[in-house]
Amino acid sequence: MARASGTDSEANAKLGLKERLHETEIIEAWEQIVGQFIAAHSAPVALRDGVLYVRVLQPALHYELEQISKADVLRRLKRRFGGKVIRNIRFRIG
Repeated sequence: MARASGTDSEANAKLGLKERLHETEIIEAWEQIVGQFIAAHSAPVALRDGVLYVRVLQPALHYELEQISKADVLRRLKRRFGGKVIRNIRFRIG
């Protein structure tokens, strides 16, 4: 059975750290990206494998973001952070 080398483990650790750094940057920039009203009622909670998960407080806002504004928000995120960092966005009521 093959065992992962130290460099593989180090690379995975760096990727995880890099993803967490991007999460922090996204959280800090969220209001600038989506505006004050949406930022007051939503929050990015995780970035996993290029998918940003966002908690939304109201069902009506969830609908607005998911059905109407998702492409625009995703475009702004990709422009700011790059398409390799954020490939998709998922909104969750919570």
